[in-house]
Amino acid sequence: MTGFGHWQQRIGSQRDWVWRGWQTRYTYLRPDLDRQQSSTPLILLHGFGASIEHWRHNFPDLSRTHTVYALDLLGFGASQKAPVEYNSQLWLEQVYDFWRTFIQQPVVLVGNSIGSLICLAAAATYPEMVQGVALLSLPDVTLRQETIPQPLQPLVMGIERTVASPPVLKLLFRLLRNRGLIRRWVGLAYANSTAIDPELVEILATPAADKGASRTFAALFQGISNPNFAPAVKSLLPDLSIPVLLIWGRQDRMVPSHLAHQFAALNSQVQLVELDNVGHCPHDECPEQFNQILLAWLAAQFPVTGKTEPNSVVTTTPDF
Repeated sequence: MTGFGHWQQRIGSQRDWVWRGWQTRYTYLRPDLDRQQSSTPLILLHGFGASIEHWRHNFPDLSRTHTVYALDLLGFGASQKAPVEYNSQLWLEQVYDFWRTFIQQPVVLVGNSIGSLICLAAAATYPEMVQGVALLSLPDVTLRQETIPQPLQPLVMGIERTVASPPVLKLLFRLLRNRGLIRRWVGLAYANSTAIDPELVEILATPAADKGASRTFAALFQGISNPNFAPAVKSLLPDLSIPVLLIWGRQDRMVPSHLAHQFAALNSQVQLVELDNVGHCPHDECPEQFNQILLAWLAAQFPVTGKTEPNSVVTTTPDF
C-alpha cells in the first residue's frame, strides 16, 4: 500500500479486496459512535490517473455525518495493474460488486472526471444501488468524435494509432512518471496552483512504479481512445429520476465548462454549481468549499432520520 505519513489517517481504514482474482484496495471512514446517524453512505470514485488519496481533504469533513467509502479502480492507485481490456463497463461492475459485497443499502455516488461517468452509469444500470449522484467535471468521450470535422477524422485517427503503438506508449510512460512533468501536467488540470504540492505529486507518481504499470498505461490509453469506452452522457442522464449534483470549475481545461449547461438541461433533477478559479478537480483544488456544497446538498436531499448502530459490513478483514 502507498504510505504518505501523517495524513494517511485522513483517508480511513484501508483494506485489500480480491475482485475476480485481482487485488484491489478500498477504504472507509464512518462517524464516531456518539455522532452516528442513519445518513446515506457515500462512495467516492476518483478520476483518471488518481486514487483514494485524491480524496484526502474530503474524508474528514464528509465522514462527520456519513459513512464514506472509496476504492481504487482496477489499474489505478494501489489496485492491481491487471492485464485486461479497460473500459467503463469493467469499473462499473467493480463498483457494483463492491457495493453488493460490503454495503447492500442505497448510497450516494460521488465521482470526479472518469469517476463521475462511472457514477452516472451505475445510477442508470443499478437503480437499487444509487439514491443520488454528485458529478464533478463530467466527461463524455463520445463527444470527442463529434467535435472533429469529418474530413480530418482519418488524420486524427492515424495520429492516435501512432501514439498508441507500444514503443511510443512505453516512451510516453517513462516521461509521464517523471515528477517534474507530473507537476506540469497537473498544472494544466488545476486552476488553483497552490493545491499542487509535493504530496499531490507523490500521490500521482507512486503507482507508476507498480508491477505492470507500463502495460496498464498502454491499455488505459488505448481503451479511452475507443469510441465504445463509455456510453454517451445524453443516453444516460435524461432518464435518471434521482437527485443529481453537477459541480464544474469554470477554468476546467480538461472537460470544457460549457458542457455543464448542456448536461444540466438534459434533466430537471440536476442542480448545477459552477466554481470560479477552479479547474478539473474541485474536490482537491478548493476542498473546504466543495465539502460545504456537497454536505448542504446531501442534507437537503437526504435528511438523516436519527441514531443507528454502526454498519457492521466494514469490519471484514483483508482478503490477504
